[in-house]
Amino acid sequence: MVMQLRPARGGFLRPFGCGWFIREFLLGHGPEGSPTIEPEKGAVQEDIFYHYKLALHRAYAQDTVAWENDERIRAGKGPYSEEEYAERVDWHLRRIPYKLVKCRYHSFQRYFHWLKQLGWVEVTGEEEKSSVQENVEKSRSEAGLEPYETPPRKYYRLTREGIEAPDYQWSNPLITCHPEIAGIPALDYFRGKRKERKYVKKQPTKRHPKKD
Repeated sequence: MVMQLRPARGGFLRPFGCGWFIREFLLGHGPEGSPTIEPEKGAVQEDIFYHYKLALHRAYAQDTVAWENDERIRAGKGPYSEEEYAERVDWHLRRIPYKLVKCRYHSFQRYFHWLKQLGWVEVTGEEEKSSVQENVEKSRSEAGLEPYETPPRKYYRLTREGIEAPDYQWSNPLITCHPEIAGIPALDYFRGKRKERKYVKKQPTKRHPKKD
């Protein structure tokens, strides 16, 4: 029997899954070089996303250096030393743009929302004050507007259900929330969702006569 190694649509896009990272991070395991937290205290959603992005960057930098090592060995130069390896990883890491990894915060929010719907994460009750960027405060002050009241930063931790949930459910919380769409291809499902929306047709702009 011949098995094709070509991945399905969306395969080979991440060195590790978003769900796996969230669970390991909230368990206090410090996945992929991220900081270790206290599981009972939990963490803020924005901080989890930030460390997830940095972990992806580190993984990409390490994969690049591993490829360089293979090329050096093929060329008969020998592999990097530990010091050289660390320097090359740091060199690549500092040159990766923050937005290179196609994981936007909005997508992460949706993913986290499904975890809350499943009851796998819960607020701890601890909050801290958040702030807006300085340029936003400055622009509002110059316009004579009141300071913008930002929502508090809430801490989340894993529930017992979240800890005991199997890996395959963590890898796809959307299907776990809505098993009725499990047999529908992803493209067809989201295409159908778009058809349900009512879009306003853009009005044509007036063409100005050309000046002689």
